[in-house]
Amino acid sequence: MAQPPILSLEGIALQQGGKWLFGGPDHEPLNLHVGPRDRIALIGRNGVGKTTLFRMIDGQVETDAGERKIKPGTRIVVLEQDPDLTGHATLMDWALAGAGAPQEHEVDAIAGQLGIDMTRATEGASGGEKRRAAIARALAQDPDLLLMDEPTNHLDLGAIDWLEGWLERYKGAFLVISHDRTFLKRLTRATLWLDRGILRRKEVGFGGYEAWEEQVYAEEARAADKLDAKLKLEAHWLERGVTARRKRNQGRLEKLYQMREQRASMITAGGTAKLQLATEASFKSKSVIVADGISKSYGERTIIKPFSLRIQRGDRIGIVGANGAGKTTLLNMLTGELEPDSGSVEIAKTLTGVMIDQQRQLLTADKTVRQVLAEGGDWIDVRGNRKHVQAYLKDFLFDPKIVDMKVSVLSGGERSRLLLAREFAKASNLLVLDEPTNDLDLETLDLLQEVIADYEGTVLIVSHDRDFLDRTVTITLGLDGTGRVDVVAGGYEDWQRKRRQTIASKAKADKSGGKAPSTPPPPPPPPATPAKLSYKDQRDLELLPARIEELESAIAKGEAILSDPTLYTADPQRFANISQGIENARAEKDAAEERWLELAEQAGA
Repeated sequence: MAQPPILSLEGIALQQGGKWLFGGPDHEPLNLHVGPRDRIALIGRNGVGKTTLFRMIDGQVETDAGERKIKPGTRIVVLEQDPDLTGHATLMDWALAGAGAPQEHEVDAIAGQLGIDMTRATEGASGGEKRRAAIARALAQDPDLLLMDEPTNHLDLGAIDWLEGWLERYKGAFLVISHDRTFLKRLTRATLWLDRGILRRKEVGFGGYEAWEEQVYAEEARAADKLDAKLKLEAHWLERGVTARRKRNQGRLEKLYQMREQRASMITAGGTAKLQLATEASFKSKSVIVADGISKSYGERTIIKPFSLRIQRGDRIGIVGANGAGKTTLLNMLTGELEPDSGSVEIAKTLTGVMIDQQRQLLTADKTVRQVLAEGGDWIDVRGNRKHVQAYLKDFLFDPKIVDMKVSVLSGGERSRLLLAREFAKASNLLVLDEPTNDLDLETLDLLQEVIADYEGTVLIVSHDRDFLDRTVTITLGLDGTGRVDVVAGGYEDWQRKRRQTIASKAKADKSGGKAPSTPPPPPPPPATPAKLSYKDQRDLELLPARIEELESAIAKGEAILSDPTLYTADPQRFANISQGIENARAEKDAAEERWLELAEQAGA
């Protein structure tokens, strides 16, 4: 480490619930050093102790052995996943309470950028409002070391972009627990992997984590071959399952890309919202939801402009947009939960759905896992097939031994995973998932992608998780806040690419005095007197979208190479060079996108 650490944990051992979480007779003591400019991803399955590690770093948890050292004057701030706002009338009252609280004007400055009213009452505040208030409180304290636990949960895409920009400019160090792969890839430069009481560190950002993980598991598998069959079964079923799952997911991604190409051919010219083949009766026969000219307004505000969509059996539809753009309104109209102001929605009579929404209540705490899944028995009906409850638990990455544990002892992420296991067992041909990735770890996200890919019915997903959408959906419905719904064959990045092309095309048309192409204009209206661009600026405006696509392609190719689990062992220098190349490409891409947006605004787009 180039500079002395600002915080160290040395020789740490901790016992919880009668077992050793770190150190003790089963593991080496835990050691951790954090430098003044570290950007670290903390990775690990739900329940392995990531949040406990944060609390040890912050000094909230006293260890059984070892020492915590901190550089004098270092301010550590924790952005908690679920802060307790009890006893505070408003969000600002909560933000200004406690030792080390920031000044009100400092909180207001950040809250204004995040678009959160801190005079909002804590009672009744939404998850997104509480998350923004927590971010404003944490950042306003000017931390030297920022500990973030799932910072993007409940945030919309605009807020996530703002937070990423702030962290890129941040001069201190941070550790982050997150399931948001895009967030982690853009920001982190080192990875801590907490697994079965062992904390490993690698000086590579999250982009290189999966290849590193595969290498470690491969080495463990070779060592496990020397153990007896029972030990291999007990200690390595999960690790081998994860490795096999990743390999299967590569094939599923190829299938997803093929489905997107087929769906792209069904989108009419100009990118309008009708997805249909004019003369194919077979296409109509496969339709499960047909929306024709539906719209919705509340008072004078238009939420959804007239919109048509034909959803086929097997489609995976992603719905994205800022909070308040109308995502849930659109979802409710498509599923028949809300009547449109105009138009009609026809839903196939055979459609039976399962919905998991972001406001899902936690499972009854005093019930056992067996009671939740199998009503206290040994067998569970999984979409018409009888399966032993312990075998089904393994399918959802649980140790089968937890079958008789109370729900109350599970972590928040484990409870969410258990709820998914229960809901996915139900027979259905429509899955409706509203922010399904909140509180899930990365391996559970891989599993969720696998379940969705293998699902024979239709899937509707509302999510702010960009990587999850890119890996899962065949069609994206993008809401820009004006009431318009863009229909794109592909995921989140495909929608963003289309928006960039549309804005650039309109800016070029405005400059030349011609008409914009048939693709619809973006939401922000042009100013009354558009600013004139210099020749260089105009060239950048026209050429940057192509450069951004080149960089995206280079990043994707580099990540594909790093996914080879043998690369690090066979050629560590090449692994390091490619990892650095990816980081450089990401930095250039981010800078190019920021400059292009500035130029587009100046040009009147």
